Amino acid sequence: MKHNFLSDPIGFADRGENPTVITKMKSGYAVIGLTQFLPGYCLLIRAPKVNELTDLEYGDCNDFLLDMSLLGDALKEVCKPKRINYSIYGNEAPFLHAHVFPRYEWEPEYNRRNPVWTYPETNWTDDQYQWNEETHRDLLLNIKMVLEKRMLSAY
Repeated sequence: MKHNFLSDPIGFADRGENPTVITKMKSGYAVIGLTQFLPGYCLLIRAPKVNELTDLEYGDCNDFLLDMSLLGDALKEVCKPKRINYSIYGNEAPFLHAHVFPRYEWEPEYNRRNPVWTYPETNWTDDQYQWNEETHRDLLLNIKMVLEKRMLSAY
């Protein structure tokens, strides 16, 4: 499934046209991941756009990292994973974003003990794992509710 908003996820989010947006945070947008083989996978996309974490002033950097942590806390409450993994790369997408992955006890041991990128390509591309508005609406709304409560107490 091809999503038009992927060409400019920040611009589409700014215009209210990115359906993966969970909520606007202090440092950017919390969005649900396009693959959900690990239920609850989300990203924090920095807005306004910068290329990498080191492009931010210290206060903005702190805001981004706090928001990443708040998103992880919300996922922990909603999805009940064993732990949360956080990663920032920037090698492929030309803007600062953080991956926030819930990790589960039910994952195969090899995958559970290694980065998510060790999963087979089919986990990332197979239609059964792809996000869609109908299937994942309740998950998105539950994350939004918990995340916005956490934001109120943190800001």
